[in-house]
Formats: sequence, structure tokens, C-alpha cells
Amino acid sequence: MSTWANLGLQDSASPLMEQLIFFHDHALLILVMITVLVGYLMFMLFFNSYVNRFLLHGQLIEMIWTILPAIILFFIAFPSLRLLYLLDEINEPSVTLKSIGHQWYWSYEYSDFNDIEFDSYMIPTNQLSNDGFRLLDVDNRIVLPMNSQIRILVTAADVIHSWTVPALGVKVDGTPGRLNQTNFFINRPGLFYGQCSEICGANHSFMPIVIESVPVNYFIKWISSNM
Repeated sequence: MSTWANLGLQDSASPLMEQLIFFHDHALLILVMITVLVGYLMFMLFFNSYVNRFLLHGQLIEMIWTILPAIILFFIAFPSLRLLYLLDEINEPSVTLKSIGHQWYWSYEYSDFNDIEFDSYMIPTNQLSNDGFRLLDVDNRIVLPMNSQIRILVTAADVIHSWTVPALGVKVDGTPGRLNQTNFFINRPGLFYGQCSEICGANHSFMPIVIESVPVNYFIKWISSNM
């Protein structure tokens, strides 16, 4: 999760988030190059004392500053399209998790395992333990196996919610009457925090998500103890 000292993105916990970080760095490098070039040209204008009284048009320079930005946009658009298709690709899932957004908490269903269901509420500040995170910890965490393909189905029971976990590169809108799906692959153990990122009402920022990534054998034990 992000802390007060983080100036960049969170450390990735999935291949999709790694690709998103690579694309962010790629686009940022292009922006820095454009900013330096334009800043240099604007700075040099202060020291330019040349005047051409007979200049009416400059077709060559106009062609250059029309074609060059178009080429730069191609260098941004093609990696972006590739990444969009990667994010939408659904592989063979090992586990399917269904997430239902309510005002203002999440419900989860493990439909592959005899319909394990539970609600996940934010822990109030006055009940939080010393090692807990305020406004981010929940009473029932999602337990998922690492190094496994996970499919998540997201919907909502009342208004539009958004199931978002930045470390996994996942953001799915939960819309009443619709069932949206995406997939992700957790490549390391740990706790990963997220929140509802849709303005779904007064308490939309108090709908935290906590994923506990564990090895597969621990996940099987957890499933067995809850069946």
C-alpha cells in the first residue's frame, strides 16, 4: 500500500500492474522530452534578436510541427492499445470470486467452493488494533491463492460501485443489473489494499478492500475450514 513518503506508484503484485507501470514510465519519458524541448525553445526566444520583415509563411516548419506530434502520438497509442487488450484478456481461471457492492460494504462469494459467502465491513477507528490501518482494514479479508489465475465478477445491489486494488492493476465498475468480469494473477504473498473509487454516496470512501495472498496449500486449508 502507499504511505506518506511514496511519490510514485505502488509496487506491483501482478504482471498487469507491471505493464501499467512500464507504460506510465514510457509516457512520462515522452512528456519530459517534450517539456524540455518546448522549455528550451521558449527560453531561447528571450535572447533572439533576429527579425525577418519579409516572412509571410513557413510551410516547412508548419509541416514539421504537424507531423512530429502525430508521430509522437503513435509511440503512445500503440503501447496503450496493447495494454488495453492485455487487461481485457480472460485466461483459464483457477478461482472465481464474485464481489457485490452495497451501501457501504462489499459482499463476496466463492461459488466454486460450496457457496462460501461473507460480508466485508470497514473496521471502525475505535475498534482498530494497533497494527491496523485506519479506514483501510476490514473485518473479513478476501483470501486468494498466489501464482494462480483469478477471475473476479463484480456487480452492485443498489448504486454504481467500483472494485479497485491498485497493487494488482484492477479497477472494475459494479453496476446494478450487470455482471462485469476481469482477471488478475497475484505473483507474491502479502496484504493488498483497495477502496471503492466510484462516487456511490456519502460513505463511498469507507468501502475498503483487503486481499490476503497466500500459498495454494494455505488457501486450500482456509477453504476446508470454511466449508
